[in-house]
Amino acid sequence: MAREVFCVFLNKQAPGLDFQLYPGELGKKIFDNISKEAFAQWQAKQTMLINEKKLNMMNLEHRKLLEENMQQFLFEGQEVKVDGYVPPANGK
Repeated sequence: MAREVFCVFLNKQAPGLDFQLYPGELGKKIFDNISKEAFAQWQAKQTMLINEKKLNMMNLEHRKLLEENMQQFLFEGQEVKVDGYVPPANGK
């Protein structure tokens, strides 16, 4: 049976992640409070950020920038700003 969490991003009960995908305290917070659906939305934003800003995951500064954006997106309701990206007109 799928693991359920109360997703603070979607503000509803939803299937949780199968395992902790991110290390440390933030990873545990995501595992306990973020659904698969919400994390998939973050991963799409993360991919756009990495591509747009040409981030290198071996670079500590770049990883820190991504982590800050992930925290803000998933837990603080802030949209990820990607230069040149215009969201679809329907808002999702």
